Amino acid sequence: MRFSPAQRRYNRRVLVLSIAYVALLLPAVFLLSRHLVAGPLAYVLGVLPALPVSGFFVAFGIYLVDEQDEYLRLLVVRQSLIATGIAMTAATIWGFLEGFDLVPHIVSYAWPIIWCAGLGFGACLHRLFDRRPA
Repeated sequence: MRFSPAQRRYNRRVLVLSIAYVALLLPAVFLLSRHLVAGPLAYVLGVLPALPVSGFFVAFGIYLVDEQDEYLRLLVVRQSLIATGIAMTAATIWGFLEGFDLVPHIVSYAWPIIWCAGLGFGACLHRLFDRRPA
């Protein structure tokens, strides 16, 4: 399947953001895990890797606005709803279990990872249901 122009731009944005994420995460982990920085600089360094991750969501929104093919846009909106439902349900259930000291703490940056996995799950559901005979 060929990518639409909007999908190609989205893929390019995500690639650039992924490179920025790695470029910011590696020094942050190195410096902060060894306590080589402190004070306000430590907070700035701790926030920097989160910016490209936030950029992923911005890129996703830009893609939805840019996509001219209404069917592709519908599929991606449906995927994002599935992903959001999975991530928010998992976060809510885990939050209650954690609040009752029944499960260990999970770092907050795990939830966007679960959301991205939900996008993949949503894409699989689309493929499954699109192949079903009418």
